[in-house]
Amino acid sequence: MDPIVSLARSNQSSFEEFVPLGFSHVPRLELLLFVLFLGMFLITILGNGLIVLLTVIDTALHTPMYFFLRNLALVEICFSLDIVPRMLESLVAGRGISFLGCALQLFLILSCVTSECFLLTVMAYDRYVAICYPLHYGVLMNQRLCLLLAMACWVVGIPVSLMFTIWLFHFPFCGPRGVRHFLCDIAPLLKLVCADTFIFEVSVLVATVLVMMVPFSLISVSYGHVLVTVVRMPSATGRKKALSTCAAHLIVVALFYGTACIIHLQPKATYSPENKQVVSLSYTLVTPMLNPIIYSLRNKEVKAALGRVLARKKGLPR
Repeated sequence: MDPIVSLARSNQSSFEEFVPLGFSHVPRLELLLFVLFLGMFLITILGNGLIVLLTVIDTALHTPMYFFLRNLALVEICFSLDIVPRMLESLVAGRGISFLGCALQLFLILSCVTSECFLLTVMAYDRYVAICYPLHYGVLMNQRLCLLLAMACWVVGIPVSLMFTIWLFHFPFCGPRGVRHFLCDIAPLLKLVCADTFIFEVSVLVATVLVMMVPFSLISVSYGHVLVTVVRMPSATGRKKALSTCAAHLIVVALFYGTACIIHLQPKATYSPENKQVVSLSYTLVTPMLNPIIYSLRNKEVKAALGRVLARKKGLPR
């Protein structure tokens, strides 16, 4: 983080802060939006926090599947804490964000999104091994491999995120300080840059395609093999059980990649700040809130673990 700090300090003399305009174009709705977003944020933190708690304290959930689910919940918590509190503050106070704060927020957003891409891929691989090679699952998905995969998902995005953050904030900013978004994202910040950013934009597009499409391709291949294996199962009960273990993950993948592709892969000519803000709410507020709900409602093991924890707190027999 030191390069970002030194870079921010060197540029602050000419451009000290940004002002996220957010939803200033609908001032009459700001109070209503604040209440709505605060409620969604609290549900997100409580829901994902509950997933983390259950997968830690309940031994029945000490499996690779729930280990990766715990890491996904932690990513969602970090992502929400990075974006939503500052957005809520902007709604009620209209304050700006410092040069350093904006750079840090962008770095964390890029890192969290990259980590989630690869975590979803690892979770698809886990389901592939569990369904296609059930007899070898315990050997293939051992504790050491799971730890290495989780660590890789957390750190893989750091170098790229750091590079693009430093590169972007190295450009000279000029003109109005207003950022037409509720967060520090690359596209609205580029509109404040008074320099040639063609190479930067091409590099961002290439990196985005690689970070999103490579994991998505691996997820598709994994579930392609899963589908073939499920179709060949002689038992209808076995097929239903196998598909049910994948359903929640597939829904989360569809939500994440659907909104991310609309945001990051749309042509620049069609870029609309207002439309992008609406779609951005989907993956900054809605998806992190829905993920624990999706996994809990469709998962008997999670609901059973919650029942055991509540019974333990009340001193009831489990």
